[in-house]
Amino acid sequence: MKRNIETIIYKENTEALAKIAKALGHPTRIAILKHLDKQSCCFTGDLVDVFPLAQSTISQHLKELKNAGLIQGELEPPKIKYCINPENWKAAKLLFQQFFE
Repeated sequence: MKRNIETIIYKENTEALAKIAKALGHPTRIAILKHLDKQSCCFTGDLVDVFPLAQSTISQHLKELKNAGLIQGELEPPKIKYCINPENWKAAKLLFQQFFE
């Protein structure tokens, strides 16, 4: 039984790490995360002012980061405010630390 639990945990951690790594696979997403890590939160329009990209492109990158659980969005009509998801950010750091050990 112990081996099955270890296998399940290994599989879950490996899949989670792969999902995060895929989201980090684009330089713009890394830059967005660095920017959000320095801010408490910001709106899509704020990111359009920072990065020389169309709003639709920024929105697509935000969607990928959100799907990976690295950021969270809060609806403040008519805008969405984005920030780092602290719980998942911490978990991602731990998964990468364990991977590189």
